[in-house]
Amino acid sequence: MPAQLPLDLPHRPSLARDDLIVTASNALAMRAVDDWPQWPHPVLLVIGPPGSGKTHLASAWAEIADAEPLRPGMAAAILARPDFTCVIDDVDRCGIAEGELFAIVNAARLGAGQVLATGSVRPALMRFETNDLRSRLAAATTVDIDAPDDALLAGVLAKLFADRQLEVDGRVIDYIVARMERSLDAARRLVAAIDREALAGKEKIGRSLARRVIGEMAGATPSDCHPTVAHGDYPGMVEE
Repeated sequence: MPAQLPLDLPHRPSLARDDLIVTASNALAMRAVDDWPQWPHPVLLVIGPPGSGKTHLASAWAEIADAEPLRPGMAAAILARPDFTCVIDDVDRCGIAEGELFAIVNAARLGAGQVLATGSVRPALMRFETNDLRSRLAAATTVDIDAPDDALLAGVLAKLFADRQLEVDGRVIDYIVARMERSLDAARRLVAAIDREALAGKEKIGRSLARRVIGEMAGATPSDCHPTVAHGDYPGMVEE
């Protein structure tokens, strides 16, 4: 009997605060989000590598604070709101005009609202032509979020599988964590690929299936993906 053709149905994981998994890698950033609205500075800047979960954290704060994401041409509308709350994801590479970015950040600094911005590097390394924008961001409260640790990756994988109504043994999840790329985006792609493969072959999700999918995603054959692969063998990060 031919393999079943899986339907590529959308799965949208929740980005709510209650779905955020807190570990040592993101504890400081999560504490800052939970401290809102009693922030010491009206601008919070979350710095971390791609795939570390910054967007999820920003989305969770947006839901809590009823914050609007800044999009091109929307600065004036946001500034018109009294006590505005605004999210600027990937502030250093979001493609929004620096004039709009400065207007939002500066207005928040002057007490008109609050902003949560995320970035991959510190303000000093952000490639802005507007020095005043860089200085305003440098003056913000800054918290770091590290690359996901094993505990966070395991928790995220378990949550992603559960979102798809899939029961996966914890030992299989540990096996995947030890061999996958170290990012939350990689976790999402990997779970989706495992789900498709399991459905197509009507196969139970176990180590054999996980090894095969990880090998395919790494551009290797399943036999190349040996169980003793160390974390350092997959050092690359993927974009969020």
